Order: sequence, then structure tokens, then C-alpha cells
Amino acid sequence: MKTMDSHKTISVGDSFKVNQEVDKYRAIYYAGASGDFNPIHIDPEFGKMVGLGGAILQGLCTLGFTADAITTWVSDPGRLKKLKCRFASPVRMGDTLTIEGTVSEVQQSRAKLTVTVKNQDGIEVLTKVQAEIEI
Repeated sequence: MKTMDSHKTISVGDSFKVNQEVDKYRAIYYAGASGDFNPIHIDPEFGKMVGLGGAILQGLCTLGFTADAITTWVSDPGRLKKLKCRFASPVRMGDTLTIEGTVSEVQQSRAKLTVTVKNQDGIEVLTKVQAEIEI
């Protein structure tokens, strides 16, 4: 992914695309960092028992991957001013997420981004993503 020079003008149509591999330990790492040890995230047998087919990644970890993609692109985490979404589909260890963003609107000192987050099967795992960056 090419990062954006902090002095470059951001324009409608500018975009980025990132592929993020979800390694088999990601949910455990995230549980340690966040304190979210819900068994649906760290115990594959429990995930199967409750009908999820195994353990699933914490939704906020997926959102964290999205925030990282945006802030890496703009070269500064402080420029991310808004990020929200709907958690639409589970993410599993071993998935590959594709995070794509395009500048859809520029007004004064902010740019709105249209962002999609899909798994390797093309299923949107986050929907209604709203992101704004400072320009």
C-alpha cells in the first residue's frame, strides 16, 4: 500500500487497498490486549457448540485493521477523525480481508471515505462504514 505524503492534496477519487491476513492466533493476541476473552473468540469448540462453526475474530479487531489501513494511507493516526460501522459477518482465523477506501467527498478540512471490508469470498464483514480524515 502506498502511503499518502502528509503534504499532498487529497482529492475525490483518491484510493487505497490493503489485504490483511488473519493469522490463527490473532483472536488470542487481541483478547490479551483488549480483555475480550469471550469463548466465541478463543475456543473453537465453544464456537462450534453455539453454531458459529468455530472461533470468530473480535469485531473491534476487524475495525482496528480498518483504522490501521486508513491511518497508514494518510501517514498519521491523528488524522482519522471518525470511524464507525456495522459488524455484518463473522471473520475467522485464516481469512484474508480486503480493505478498500476511496475519497468520496472533500469539504473544508475533512475528507469522507467510502470504505469496504470483505473476506476472501467477497462477503462484506463490515458494512455502513463511515470514515472521515483531516486534510
